[in-house]
Amino acid sequence: MGWRGILGFEYGVVQAPLGPDISGPELVAAVANAGALGFLRAPDWESPEFLKMLIRKTRNLTDRPFGVGVVLAFPHKDNVKVILEEKVAVLQVSWGDYPKELVDEAHEAGTKIVHQVGSIEDANKAICAGVDSIIVQGREAGGHVIGQDGLMTLLPRVVDLVSESEHDIPIIASGGIVDARGYVAALALGARGICIGTRFVATEESYAHPYYKKKLVEMARTEYTNLFGRSRWPGAPQRVLVTKFFDEWRLLPDHETEDNQPTIGHATINGKESEIRRFAGTVPNAVTSGDIESMAMYAGDGVGLIKEILPAGEVVRRLVEGAQLLIQQGLQGDLLK
Repeated sequence: MGWRGILGFEYGVVQAPLGPDISGPELVAAVANAGALGFLRAPDWESPEFLKMLIRKTRNLTDRPFGVGVVLAFPHKDNVKVILEEKVAVLQVSWGDYPKELVDEAHEAGTKIVHQVGSIEDANKAICAGVDSIIVQGREAGGHVIGQDGLMTLLPRVVDLVSESEHDIPIIASGGIVDARGYVAALALGARGICIGTRFVATEESYAHPYYKKKLVEMARTEYTNLFGRSRWPGAPQRVLVTKFFDEWRLLPDHETEDNQPTIGHATINGKESEIRRFAGTVPNAVTSGDIESMAMYAGDGVGLIKEILPAGEVVRRLVEGAQLLIQQGLQGDLLK
């Protein structure tokens, strides 16, 4: 069953690469130590030495394998080179094509490739490129959303596509999954694992600002929008918490961007001092200062199911044991009919 692992990992649970630096070494190591697959997030600019430091710091915290996520929409060649040189177990790529020659290069370095997609067309490209696994992201997902289809309809289509291709490529479901019930539902649709973001933001080890974590526990409503980061990352809509700030500005005209907005805060992000402008789309990390309430707070549709901040290892344990119990109960129920 799906909880028994994918890509050589003990369990079929994946912690998404949480930008810009929310999934740091502490979170990724905690997930890895629990038997799941955790992803660091590479900087959105070329910073190979800093990324190397993150990888090595994570290795000081765990002797288990982990991965690094790279957004292909931003400069990344030097970062990917370091990931392969450091022989990181898994490279996750998204928001762009990753052709067969680059997949082959990763395989030669001993690194597996996981491609996140949001459409059937991109899934087909990933299959043809020879990736080791595909994350199918539904529109319910928090943060930047790559496709328009809901997980319930897109996931089985990709599962069927892989089956018809006769490739053994594990499919990982992503979007709105928070607990064991979502895990089992994804397995029923043909996934062999789940990729979770928001639930891992709301953990003790995540590098998110305490106020952001607090809001993930308190709030239940999200909305799909293009309010944030229009200049920095055009064409990359997001799912966010419906905060008071978002409610006030949700109808901002499309021609308005963060470029002409005031600075509302400051943060050190992946070793770089950064100003945060209103509508910039930068979620507050642990060292962010300023008007935190007016910053983007990404969250998936399942956020209303998050009731407390937990250690990351406990999140993994509850997902796996809860899924096992639900499936066993279902099997027992069938036998009693």
